Amino acid sequence: MSVFFEISASSGAYQVVIERGAFGRLLQPTEDRVVIADEYFVPQIEALGHKVIPIFAAETSKELARIPEIISRLREMGASRKTTLVAIGGGVVQDVAGFVASVYMRGMPWIYMPTTLLGMADSCIGGKSSINVGRYKNLVGTFYPPGQISIDPELAATLSVEQRVAGLAEAAKIAYCRGEDAFSQYMAMGPTVHSETAALTEAVQLSLGSKKWFIEVDEFDRGERLLLNFGHTFGHAIEAASHFRISHGVAVAVGMLAALKLGGELGRHYDTHNRVHALKGHVEELLGSVSELGAAAREMTLDDLMAAFEADKKHSAGHYALIVVREDGDVERLLMERTPRSAELVRAAFAGVLERFGS
Repeated sequence: MSVFFEISASSGAYQVVIERGAFGRLLQPTEDRVVIADEYFVPQIEALGHKVIPIFAAETSKELARIPEIISRLREMGASRKTTLVAIGGGVVQDVAGFVASVYMRGMPWIYMPTTLLGMADSCIGGKSSINVGRYKNLVGTFYPPGQISIDPELAATLSVEQRVAGLAEAAKIAYCRGEDAFSQYMAMGPTVHSETAALTEAVQLSLGSKKWFIEVDEFDRGERLLLNFGHTFGHAIEAASHFRISHGVAVAVGMLAALKLGGELGRHYDTHNRVHALKGHVEELLGSVSELGAAAREMTLDDLMAAFEADKKHSAGHYALIVVREDGDVERLLMERTPRSAELVRAAFAGVLERFGS
């Protein structure tokens, strides 16, 4: 069975297709296509006769300094502005392909097939590309959605436990931010790292349906969509301070717990709120499956975490910008004045999660 829905965007609506077996169908021989893919899939794709630009799925591959190499390869392959770029892989491949597609000859059509659960449940829609510049994560990028997103849930069967944790953590975050009904539906599915493909597909559908609302009411990240940064500001700092030993989705999961800890430091009481407790318990259960998390946490320092946090692009010169949980359980955007006291509170939030996972 296939699921189809559309996402409205200023550049025109684009289609999302969730269909088992879509991987093979997407790669049927077609003229004037170039593929950018996670190097894991390159042998299969080349065997079908496609031109492929391989990408190593790591943060170093989405450095701005690496982009000219990709653009040159496209030109050498004879790609024009009418050539369709097909991107197959997780978030790194999506970021690189989306950015390149948006700037190559001022824009070329592209199709995206996410191969990670995080890509399927979250990043595949919304049209954002995020590219790192030096020590600054996701400093540059564009809004340029693909013409089509093709999701093959069967690819989830190949994923590691950590990759499943990353995807489910983002799905839980999106459902939580959407509101009590969406999060209740998510929790009723009982998603775990051991869920079968059918159950993961349900979680993907719910997550994308929830995110669709945010990106359609706030396509360019100026209002409601900013709430989806819940866990991200802390998470990006955790990624950087761990030298990317902790992956993005896992870092966001830890970041949500840090945001809850900050809420406590601010005097907010969640003791009687079932939704907050359910989220915290679910995230902690997911993170309990990540065997390397403790070792990575022990190698991080509070100074490194604070340095990475201070450099986050979402902050202004005078304020920290954070998504935190209110006492009623909903999320809100909080601007904290950059003062020694604010830095002390953020540091305490980091200290809390380091103690939780690094002990």
